[in-house]
Amino acid sequence: MISDKIMAIHPVNPAFVKQIVFFAARDGMGKILCNTLIERPQSEMPELLEQEVYDYQGQCLTPLIAAARNGHNTVVKILLSKFNANIEHEGCVRVEHYFIEGATPLWCAAGAGHLNVVKTLVKAGADVNHTTTNNSTPMRAACYDGRLDIVKYLAMHGADINKPNKYNNTCLMIASYKGHIDIVRYLLERKVDPNEQAHCGATALFFAAECGHLEVVKDLLKYGARLIPTNHGITPVLAAAERTRADVVEYFIFKCKLTVEEQINAYELLGASFANDKDNYCPNKAYFYLLKGMKLRFSVPEAPIKKPQVTPIPAYENWIESQNVQELQARRNNNNAIHMESLAIRERILGKENPEVPHPIIYRGAVFADNGRFDRCIDLWIHALQLTQSKDSLVKDLRRFAQIFSQMVHDGIELQFSIVAYILTVAVKELERNKLQVEKAVLKDDLFQVKEDIESNVITALYLIVIISKLLADQTMDEVFKIHQLVFRINELKLTARNGQSLLHLCVNADTPVDNFHTSNICRFPCAETTKLLIKCGADVNALDDDRNSPLHTIVLYQIRLSDFRTLHSIIKDLIDAGAHVDIVNNRGDTPLETAATGEQFNLQGIAEIILRSQNKVSLKCLAARAIARHGIEYEEHVPSTLIDFIELHGPCKVATSENMCSHFCEI
Repeated sequence: MISDKIMAIHPVNPAFVKQIVFFAARDGMGKILCNTLIERPQSEMPELLEQEVYDYQGQCLTPLIAAARNGHNTVVKILLSKFNANIEHEGCVRVEHYFIEGATPLWCAAGAGHLNVVKTLVKAGADVNHTTTNNSTPMRAACYDGRLDIVKYLAMHGADINKPNKYNNTCLMIASYKGHIDIVRYLLERKVDPNEQAHCGATALFFAAECGHLEVVKDLLKYGARLIPTNHGITPVLAAAERTRADVVEYFIFKCKLTVEEQINAYELLGASFANDKDNYCPNKAYFYLLKGMKLRFSVPEAPIKKPQVTPIPAYENWIESQNVQELQARRNNNNAIHMESLAIRERILGKENPEVPHPIIYRGAVFADNGRFDRCIDLWIHALQLTQSKDSLVKDLRRFAQIFSQMVHDGIELQFSIVAYILTVAVKELERNKLQVEKAVLKDDLFQVKEDIESNVITALYLIVIISKLLADQTMDEVFKIHQLVFRINELKLTARNGQSLLHLCVNADTPVDNFHTSNICRFPCAETTKLLIKCGADVNALDDDRNSPLHTIVLYQIRLSDFRTLHSIIKDLIDAGAHVDIVNNRGDTPLETAATGEQFNLQGIAEIILRSQNKVSLKCLAARAIARHGIEYEEHVPSTLIDFIELHGPCKVATSENMCSHFCEI
């Protein structure tokens, strides 16, 4: 037997046995799993069956969860009937872009569409209403996946078809959003309330209309769904119009008793959305529906419904909307007029607080940039940024500014210093918000997303600092001081990329990622000029990444060309002049000097080592710290607490009363 041969090789290795059990369950190898478990004593069963394995995606799986998620029904039966695995053990699985914490084997099987596994688990006593951390049930998972057979089976065995998740989002809502008409009909036939509202105010009808699922919309209306607005005041009709779902809008107007004002808003928003939608841009449809709305305004000549007076928006060239049919017709062949009018209409109808308002503004700005109108692009993007700020993540917004600024600098187009300074200010505030989000994050999904945002924002902030450093020479002392304050605030946050690299690490690292979209023309690393600015503004020259590499460890591995000698020399000198220790020891036990000696620099092999030796400024304090580490001298109770971190920088600190390893060092 294969398992016998494996166990003969590793007869007493508990870790290896655990691996066999998990991978056999995950991959559906029932015989190997069964034979392996039978040979183990009963006392080991809990540890083998309840082990939680973290994979490369960040999922946390037990053998039973892995088997259920992958549809291995035979393995599931073995684990339950022969070895009494915990049927309600919760794990963490990834579905599309989301982490589902607290997912049971039944939830995983239902969400993955494995009816046979669902039946096995339910017959074995699985709780059909066991919820995840976000209060999602196996029924909801099946509705999301569109599996009517699983939905019916779960309902027959007591699953609650009305139970919402933590956002009060129901099974009917998710089925409507995904367009699963058969599940929608099944739920409606069982008296599910179509007018239940999520915490944001959205209903199943809203989700169906927004996604353009006309047949779902028809069924929901048939069962009494009402046009209830969200917390932003957006009705399903407006949601469909905003997403250019023309057939859904027309059906609402035909079927529902909308007021004339509601019909006008629907047509005008539909037309305005066609004028600036990235995926469904159509100027002819834009004009058609704008005209339709305008004609409705004057359908009763003696009592026209005039447009409300709103303050013109500078980003839209202070555009004033057409006031009658004649004005609109005169603008028909002027695309820019239609575009600006449409942006103004969208903001008027949806409101400044609506999160959908900025997207078309950004798209229109990008079109301007493609045509060399960078001034108009920046005006629109800043307006979109101001609408978005404090409500959503600004990761993409900030990155696109870095890209457009780089393009302008590279092409020799005048870039206003004040604009770059403003965007850097926004970046600082966003990073400060990110830090608060990390402190408040409870769920793994939320923490993962915040860390992703932080990494992107830290790198984008570095791009912006590089760009603005190229403009500082021509600025006043006050303006330069303000930039120094902003960079100081970023350094004070001590936020890092995923591998623990600080802003300074990234700045001296040739492997720091740079967008190919124009940014790479300006932001090249290592960058001596930006390194000098970061150090001047308080960057920690002895910061350690996850491998305990300091910025000096990083820069000495730079594979330089002859033309880069000044960059290498300048960065090393600036780091050492600012107090960087040449004898900090990384996880490999190497100092920057030892790292440089083993590096393979192109053309100028060993040049970093030569520069380091010429700048070597090891102090008596450093030598004492290294001696303490090297000889395992007990020190914690004999030196001021302020010196402990300093000692630990200089090597794995052995302590006579411990397992020859300083606990502080282990924690770093």
